[in-house]
Amino acid sequence: MNKHYTVGQLAALVEGEVIGDKELVIDGFGPLDAAQPGQLSFLAKAGGREALEKSAASAFLVPHDFSCEGRALIRVRDPYLAAAIIQNELLRRPFVAAGIHQRAVVGADCSLSAEISVGPLAVLGERVRLGARVSIGAGAVIGAEVSIGDDCVIHPNVTIEPRCRIGNRVIIHAGTVIGSDGYGYATDRHGNHVKRPQLGIVQIDDDVEIGANCCIDRATFGVTRIRSGAKIDNLVQIAHNVEVGENSLIVAQVGLAGSTVLGRNVVFGGQAGAAGHQTIGDRTMVAGKAAVHGDQPPGSMLAGVPAIPAKQWFKAANLFGKLPDLAKDLRQLKKEVAALREKDEPSS
Repeated sequence: MNKHYTVGQLAALVEGEVIGDKELVIDGFGPLDAAQPGQLSFLAKAGGREALEKSAASAFLVPHDFSCEGRALIRVRDPYLAAAIIQNELLRRPFVAAGIHQRAVVGADCSLSAEISVGPLAVLGERVRLGARVSIGAGAVIGAEVSIGDDCVIHPNVTIEPRCRIGNRVIIHAGTVIGSDGYGYATDRHGNHVKRPQLGIVQIDDDVEIGANCCIDRATFGVTRIRSGAKIDNLVQIAHNVEVGENSLIVAQVGLAGSTVLGRNVVFGGQAGAAGHQTIGDRTMVAGKAAVHGDQPPGSMLAGVPAIPAKQWFKAANLFGKLPDLAKDLRQLKKEVAALREKDEPSS
């Protein structure tokens, strides 16, 4: 059953200003080109006026300085953000506890809230603790002594290894492994590699979302920690003793080597990486495919391999594309210089 809100109610959710009918009823959300009457849509930039005028949506989220006669508008500072908040509200449903499926396996001495859903073939080890309104998907494996807070969603085939700690409102998508052994070996004089025991844990704080098929390794000693509000995309590797700061964004196929420490609101673009044992300051932005070596101060903007200040890298990359022409010009200049020297040399 769809939820129904007035335009005025939705505007209050996002601190917006209503232009038009506040009592207009909205029961869904759609893109400009596909929205139907009764739905809300949004315009991120004023340049899309023509698409808005053609849209069948009943109301629109728009930038605060946008106007369009005859249309119901909610003016906001950031339409993209406002759209996300309203979509989440429209989609929000009360948790329905399905209980423990008869084909799930639950170990001894577990502490389980009455409000949980555990899917078929899921396995809970001994002394697992699940908070209220937790959903464990089919085939997930929760190791011994793992604790999971309230309102968490663990999707199918996730593995959480023993003793790891998961906070509240955490989402972990299918296939991800939390708490696998860190990559640590000592090499003897014969070249043989001796595994170093990985004795620590992983701690995931509140409001973290982790994508599909990620690997977050347990610490060698102590804790690998993902701090509150961090969002991690699919196919990310986070090594032992890494610390990801609050509200950081880690995009697909990023690799963070052991003991890397990220500050708050750090952004790593797709396929970027960081060498181990370095500190990357708050609000640093790392472009896709960049390779970071060495500590970085807060507010850095990095790109390239090895990563250097982004403006410097983009200038260098622009020159790189011109190298064939520059080499051709250099060869021509060398010929001309040689000809001048030959002309100036006295004849014998």
